[in-house]
Amino acid sequence: MPRHFGIVGVSPEGAAICFRQVHRHASLLLDSHLHPTVSVHNLPFADYLDAIHRDDWLAVGSMLRESANKLASIGAEFCFCPDNAVQQAVQIAEVGCNIPWLRMTDAVGEALARDGRRTVGVIGTKVVTCGSVYQTDLGLRGIKIVRPDDDDADTLDSIVFDELVYGSIKPESRDSMIRIVRRLGAKGCEGVILGCSEAPLAITPENSPLPVYNASEIMSEQAVRHAMAGLAAKAAQ
Repeated sequence: MPRHFGIVGVSPEGAAICFRQVHRHASLLLDSHLHPTVSVHNLPFADYLDAIHRDDWLAVGSMLRESANKLASIGAEFCFCPDNAVQQAVQIAEVGCNIPWLRMTDAVGEALARDGRRTVGVIGTKVVTCGSVYQTDLGLRGIKIVRPDDDDADTLDSIVFDELVYGSIKPESRDSMIRIVRRLGAKGCEGVILGCSEAPLAITPENSPLPVYNASEIMSEQAVRHAMAGLAAKAAQ
């Protein structure tokens, strides 16, 4: 069987979407019904939001580590978090953690580099669009990140926290997000990172004016491939 791995949930809706993505990729990459064992653990979403609003990234990292260690205690061999807003705390979570982490920013960077993208937009909450979640890691690969204008960043933040994290999206909100992606294209972007695990509820490859790089989807596929790598290793033992 593929290796057992864990999903460290932050937003419940985002973790649920990621769980489905993982098993869709498993269906494509593995023999029929040979799905990996996947466990999910989350602490209260409100606790994360409180820590982020206080700019207390040590607390965010500590909560991520707590979930990872819970997953390790039930057999998970590695883990990842599909929530974009907390990726900058993964390095903190790795310290003293009982299992290794896969980093979503690395997975997204690899996907963009494979496609030769050099300028990409990003949508998500203001923590993502206005922060350094992707800027540093992608910058080291020579990839420029273009953020939405201030008004668009405010619009995205409201849509995420008022609708998407509850698993819903109004038609007018979807249209607003598509227009924001189109404006990123007008700034020279060759693609757009869906830097919000719930964003696929609104933006899809079919309706996006730009090629879509869904961070959670990319990470889910990499996790399945990483779990598959254990098959050969165990067979050789």
